[in-house]
Amino acid sequence: MSNPLLGVFYHWLGGLASGSFYVPFRGVKRWSWETAWLAAGVFSWIIAPWAFALLNTKDVVAVLTEASGSTRFWAYFFGALWGVGGITFGLTMRYLGMSLGMAVALGYCTVFGTLIPPIFQGEFQSKLLDTTNGRWVLAGLAVCVLGIIVTAFAGRAKEGEMSEEDKKATVREFDFKKGLLVATFSGIMSACFAFGLSAGGEIGKISEAHGTPVIWTGLPVLIVVLFGGFTTNFIWCLILNLKNGTGYQYFSSKPGKNSPHANEVASGGEGAPANTGAVLDGRDDPTPVPLIRNYIFAAIAGVTWYFQFFFYSMGETQMGEYKFSSWTLHMASIIIFSSIWGLALHEWKGSSAKAKGLLFLGLAILVLSTVIIGYGNYIGGATGGH
Repeated sequence: MSNPLLGVFYHWLGGLASGSFYVPFRGVKRWSWETAWLAAGVFSWIIAPWAFALLNTKDVVAVLTEASGSTRFWAYFFGALWGVGGITFGLTMRYLGMSLGMAVALGYCTVFGTLIPPIFQGEFQSKLLDTTNGRWVLAGLAVCVLGIIVTAFAGRAKEGEMSEEDKKATVREFDFKKGLLVATFSGIMSACFAFGLSAGGEIGKISEAHGTPVIWTGLPVLIVVLFGGFTTNFIWCLILNLKNGTGYQYFSSKPGKNSPHANEVASGGEGAPANTGAVLDGRDDPTPVPLIRNYIFAAIAGVTWYFQFFFYSMGETQMGEYKFSSWTLHMASIIIFSSIWGLALHEWKGSSAKAKGLLFLGLAILVLSTVIIGYGNYIGGATGGH
């Protein structure tokens, strides 16, 4: 039996994990971003999905084998497209900063990821417009978008009030127009993760038939979708490794010689995911690179990142017929916790009380949106969806 209130709690845990995963990257020293990103990705896209599925579900290999080829393909395909969104998502943080970058990109991601699955399945009218609880869910989505807009205005106000020195100190390459264009593309592509989960729904049903408790049935689906994301990011990171001459970093603690790309890579690199604080400074530093330390922190970051979807899959099982509303809850929670981290890491240093007030108002609205959606799902379960 579903429990939407418990589902909201799980989504908050997932948002906390997603909003926090970049913090361990600050412990990674003197690696290019592509090296750190791929090292963490092996844990988040490959190792963690298989490990937690094997621990919590029944007959994982058999379940994936029994699923139709088309189900596996579309789950993988949308996962790969989501991977493209993830790569460009890093650039939004490079140009807009953590708080504003996530707000804009995830705004697009929220709307597309929540509404496209029911529209594609022909359920938009019957589930969202024709039922009281469905209209509550739509209201919650609208409130969530409003919260994202207010948060974005807060970021815009911060930009107008900060000196150029403050902007460079917090986000070295702040560029609102360029960041907005990248965030739009990234947000739309990132919504493909929700499409992948929807396309892989058959896998969850097969897992339940094999005796897996309902709350864990989403874990085998994550294996396929995340493998699609791994493929995209693996190819792109290897391209950057070859272009920038950084492939040796996976295996050697010896510092490399400086190159024309050294500074570019250290600051994120054109086309590379954003530098969210890892110290990637010094291929000309003569001291040994802390290889084991780097892998430990990359592993912590990767597993933390995976936990957002681990808890997401748990929360989705508690939302009943309106599980697609999980995407809105997930996005709202990510923005809330990433904004809190942005404050903690002094991204808002130098901004006025007005800008910070807008940020807090936006966060309060986002919290309200999760309450509204949770209530909509709750009354849906209580009234049978009428």
